[in-house]
Amino acid sequence: MARKTELYARHEALGGRMIDFAGWILPVQYPTGPIEEHHTVRRAAGLFDIDHMAQLVVRGRDALPYLQHMVTMDVGKMVMGEAHYSLVCYEDGGIVDDIFVYRMPDRYFIAINAANAEKDTRWFQAHTAGFEVSVENVAEETYMLALQGPRAEAILQALTPANLSQMPYHRAIDSTVAGVPTLIGRTGYTGEDGFELFFPREKATLVWDRIMEAGAPHGLKPIGLAARDSLRFEAKMPLYGQEIAAHINPIQAGLGWAVAFGKGEFIGRDALLKVKLEGPKSVLVGLEMVDRGVPRHGYPVVSAGQAVGEVTTGMFAPTLGRYLALAYVPKELAALGAEVGVQIRNDVKRAKVVETPFYVPAYRRK
Repeated sequence: MARKTELYARHEALGGRMIDFAGWILPVQYPTGPIEEHHTVRRAAGLFDIDHMAQLVVRGRDALPYLQHMVTMDVGKMVMGEAHYSLVCYEDGGIVDDIFVYRMPDRYFIAINAANAEKDTRWFQAHTAGFEVSVENVAEETYMLALQGPRAEAILQALTPANLSQMPYHRAIDSTVAGVPTLIGRTGYTGEDGFELFFPREKATLVWDRIMEAGAPHGLKPIGLAARDSLRFEAKMPLYGQEIAAHINPIQAGLGWAVAFGKGEFIGRDALLKVKLEGPKSVLVGLEMVDRGVPRHGYPVVSAGQAVGEVTTGMFAPTLGRYLALAYVPKELAALGAEVGVQIRNDVKRAKVVETPFYVPAYRRK
């Protein structure tokens, strides 16, 4: 049975259209619609209920060598208070999940995807043998909100003593928001500046209300799942089960930058090194529709009358005003300007390979 978040009543009062997503009842959109919500985040700020996400806490004397073994990034290079994107791989190089690792003074904090929460927890806990380490899923006591957009800093600064102007992107700090102890990460899934907030579950309504009040003069609006998807899509941020999955490796997904071969052993290293040296057979590219049509997840990509790949995500991109897609194609069809077809129902519509990300993230790097 799908679970309601602590903010269910708030979403209903705001006119949110609720759906079951990864076992949680969440708003897919509000009355203004997902395109307007998308523009709100790009131009002002949006507040997202993302309590469906889960979190792990890793502690112990061997926390660092354990994580070096478990994830693809070089955790040893992280400075205190750094937040870093990484991947978790199987021995064959396929992706278990993509995660964010936060290095905090007393722990490593890991944000994991909703649909993978149980699988990820089992995977991490199953590999602790030989390490003096503890891995705890803290999702039951932790609530997660995302405040995203160019006005996010001004809104949050009114509610926290932390000096956000001195906080670069991909950094995190233990502080307070509206008086509530909060892990503040300058991270996000939209291609905009912003923050992800982790705090005690019982304070969810208080923190939501205070942020909405502080954000009103700045044009802050609540944002649903549909706009969250279009925002991450424009910025080419992968979604598990679409751009990344157990049968997809980081090299073909264009995520080789998140794999630190030089750090030494980690799960999947040998398989990934082989792919890197030989080259992947298929790669993730951006497509723009030449003919009229809406590409969707799972639609075949066609060349010379044969299906050669598949769309992972496709839609009308609100910021760009174009019909775009991400798709896996053979590497010989991956050059910019290459023409392919997308099978939409019974017709094959022309498309061309274009540069990604479609929208260049406007991060504040200080």
